[in-house]
Parts: sequence; C-alpha cells; structure tokens
Amino acid sequence: MAYTVLARKYRSQTFDDVVGQDPIAKTLKNAIETGRVAHAYLFTGTRGVGKTTMARILAKALNCLEYEQPTTTPCCKCGSCVAVNTGEDIDVIEIDGASNNRVDEIRELRENAVYRPARARYKIYIIDEVHMLTTAAFNALLKTLEEPPEHVKFIFATTEPNKVLATIQSRCQRFDFANISPKTIAEQLKSILKQEKIKYEEDLILPVARMANGSMRDGLSLLDRLISTGEKTLTARLLEEYLGQPNAEKVHRLIERIAAGDAPGTLTAAEDLVCSGLGEVQIADALIEAMRDLLVIRSAGAETDLVILTAEQRKKAGELAQQFDAAALIYNITALEKLRWTIRNSDTPRALLDASLLRFALSEHFINVDELMSRARGGAVSPASKPPLGGPLPVAEKKKAPLEAEQVAQAPAATRSPAVSQAAPEPEAWQLMAEEPEEPAAPAGPADLVESWPEILESIGARLGVATASLMNGSTPGALKGDTLIVNFPTRARVQKEMCESGGRREQIASVLSEHLGRSIRIKFEMMAEPQVSAGGETNGGEKPNGQTRRELLNDPAVKTVLLGLDATITGIEEV
Repeated sequence: MAYTVLARKYRSQTFDDVVGQDPIAKTLKNAIETGRVAHAYLFTGTRGVGKTTMARILAKALNCLEYEQPTTTPCCKCGSCVAVNTGEDIDVIEIDGASNNRVDEIRELRENAVYRPARARYKIYIIDEVHMLTTAAFNALLKTLEEPPEHVKFIFATTEPNKVLATIQSRCQRFDFANISPKTIAEQLKSILKQEKIKYEEDLILPVARMANGSMRDGLSLLDRLISTGEKTLTARLLEEYLGQPNAEKVHRLIERIAAGDAPGTLTAAEDLVCSGLGEVQIADALIEAMRDLLVIRSAGAETDLVILTAEQRKKAGELAQQFDAAALIYNITALEKLRWTIRNSDTPRALLDASLLRFALSEHFINVDELMSRARGGAVSPASKPPLGGPLPVAEKKKAPLEAEQVAQAPAATRSPAVSQAAPEPEAWQLMAEEPEEPAAPAGPADLVESWPEILESIGARLGVATASLMNGSTPGALKGDTLIVNFPTRARVQKEMCESGGRREQIASVLSEHLGRSIRIKFEMMAEPQVSAGGETNGGEKPNGQTRRELLNDPAVKTVLLGLDATITGIEEV
C-alpha cells in the first residue's frame, strides 16, 4: 500500500478536529444549526492553515447522506463523505484556479450550475487559489455568484485576497484564517508522534513548530522529513544535520561568550557554527531570533508566554538575559538586521560577521550614552542601569549598547572610570549643554552693576526660569550706553548667546534688568574679542578652512554633552 504523508493522513475530518481555527469552525457550525448558510464563502489565509480542509468539512456537513438535513457532525462514512475526502464526489467539484482560470472554463461552470446535484442536497464548487482567475473569468462569474440557483454553494480559497476583485468579495462571506501559533502546532506534532509510536526529544518539537511559520501543513512536512531519516528516536541533532538549522546550544554558547566580553571565545563559537555548514546570513538570523527571546524575557520576565521555549531552555535564557540590558539587546538586534542585508552583497561576509560579533563582545570598551549622561550629572543612576528583573546585578557586569562610532571623541583613559560625587548637585541635561568653562572677562560696565550681576542672574532664574538663567552663565555686563546695556559672552559661549537672542528671551531679560535698575533699558548681546584658549593651551587666532563646520558641531547639544562628559577635544572631523 502506498505511503500517505502525514499532512493527508491526519487532515481534520470534522469541525471539532480543526486545529487553530476555532472561531471560524464555531461560526460555520452556528450557521448550519440556524439554517443561515450563505451561498458563497471566501476563505483567506497563508498556506497550510486549513482553508481547503475547512471547505471540505463544510461540504460534508451540507451533503452528509446519514442525515436528512445539513449537520455539524458529518459521519465521514457515507458515500458522499468518503468521496469528498478523496476529491471524487460528483456533486462537490474542486477546481484549481491556477489551471482553470480562463473565461471559457468559468462559462462552462456557470452552464453546469443550473443542473441539480445527482444524489446530494447541494452542488458545491470549491475553487482553490481563486485569485488566479482572469478579470474576464471573474466577470463571467459575477451574475451567477450574486443570484445562484438554490442548490448551488460556492467556496473560494486564496492566499492573496487583495487580488480578488472587490465585486467578487462583496458577494461572499469572508473568513480570514489566522496563522497557527507554534504552541498549537507543537501540541499537534506531539499527538501525531504518539499515534505513530515514534520516540522523540522535547527539544526537537518546538524548533520544528517555529520553523513551520504558522502553517500546520509545513510543520507536518518537516516532521515527515525527519521521520524519513530512519532514526529510532528523533533528536534535536537531526535539525542541524537534515534541516540545516543552527544548533541551539551552539548559538547559546556564542551569546554567552558575547555577554562575557570574551573576544577569542566569540570568534571560536562563531567558527563552530560556520563549520557546521551554516552561512553568515543563517547565523545572523539565528542570533536575531535568540536575542529577541532574551529581550522579551529581560523585559517581561522568564515566565512570559511571549516566548516558546522548553523549561530547560527558558531557565538558561532567563539567566543569560540578566547579563544584558534591554538597550544592548535592541542595539544588537537592529545591528544584526542591517548586517544580514549587507552580507548578501558583500565579497567578505565572514569578516563583516566577525567584526560585528566582536563589536558586541567588546561593547564595554565603548561608553554607554546613558552612563555618560549619568556621570555628567554627578553619578545619578541612569534608566538603563536599573537592577534587572531577575535580581540585582552589578552594572559593570551587564552588556551595554555601545556608543555609535560617529559620536565617540578622543578622551583620556582616566575619564573612562565614573567619578561619583554624592555631594554635588545634579544639573539637568540642558544645563550641562549650557554651562561652558568661563573665560577671563574684563568687566567694562558700571561697578555697581558688575557687583550685583550674580544677584541679577538669580532674579532672572526666579522670574524666567533656571533654563534662561543658565544660558546667562559666564556673561558679564559691559558698557551702559544711554538706555542700551552691552552684555558680553565668552567666545566659547556662542550658542548661549544665540539662544538668548531667540524666542523672545532678549526682551524678557531686559524687563528683569529694567526693574533692577529702576528705568527702561534695552540689551545688546556681544561676543568678547579675546582669543580662545584650547584645552591643549594653544591659541586659535584665526578661522580654519572648516571653521563653519567645526562651529556647527561644537554647538550641537549631543556633541557638547559628549565633550563635557569625557573632558575630550575634537581632533578631526570626517564627513561620513
């Protein structure tokens, strides 16, 4: 006797047998019980989710000869039910839309539809891949589909409903078949293996269910391939040898080496995966999937239902997830996604893969943006360094998302270690950007105004807010010419001067000064003409060729924060 593949052998026979499509099965059962069966149905969904199977079950339910009327529990033994299962029933006509898509064939169907069924209650047309019909064929079907004879039912199935004419869809009851969850597929695979009396390892089932991508038929086809190997016990090793899937233990080992910051171990673990026959893209895909699980566990806890893992795998993933922070995992996943597309068009994919993996492993050598902001604020704990869900872990032991290369400035090694000062106040981020080292200033204004300038700045802070007052830090009163006061800014505070001149701040500051002096005055902001002294002690007298670009970069808030946090200087500008 010829072998029957699992997908056909274990095809659902009744509504109660349908796997993963319970809402649709329940709706059709209620329609039959209440006598509200439509004349046309459109079943949509990806491959292998049960569209044709549901169409056959509906056909059997409508035409089962053991009952005097349609039933929700067809017997599956009468001549009509058996013929429907084999696709040989004369009253249930299955048509392949891909090979019968011409208008002449649809006209023939329409002409035959007027004749009553030979032995059953209804003549049922099941058209699979109906989207393959031509526009002329669809139009030829419209009138019959809208007002069919009372003994005719149409059931259309398609994987691409967007290609079905709107005039056809409006004449049908549409049911969208959802992808079947890996958990449901895994349970069905276990049930079939038990019925087939085949031994298996638990670690095998979940990977196969995930590889099915929501298709029960694909899952059963993969299981058929594994059974065909002839192994007495199906093990996870078969996934690597016969299905080309990465070994989960090897992927886990690679991520462990990345988490430990072990550069040689990372390269060795990657080599182990390559030697097992995997390509660079497959390795990237495996890492993306594994790190996605870690990200979910890191964010939602080890017991979340959002990941499909065995108990042992869940325990290991939970321990490994605590060695990363969420920002690092998000960075790794997005970097790997970009990498997999770059690898496809590269002549040196292995070099790109190794470089990316080493970047992940050596991320502790890059300073984290959140940590930089924390250090700049006097040691405050940043959101990324909060204790993990599974318990406290020293921040230094977590893998952090590295700072992008374009944002890294040359800095002394001493600035890499955090300098925590509990007594120091914690200024806001905008204060860090505004507070520049003050340069020597030659007060040229009235003596009483110079002496009271700190008090005036406090008044500005009280009236206009700390943000505006911080922008005035480093400024000094200059000459008072009539009703115009010159306020000087150091040469390194150009951005502060420009911000004071915008947004109506000039008038607001002038109002506070007018109250202090007891008369109405105007303000004019100017830059001091003194030469700027760099961190290295050199005097920059004139503009450099790229002076405009340099000024724009120095005035950028992100760059200013990095330079202040690292006590760094820009040694060169490279346009990427």
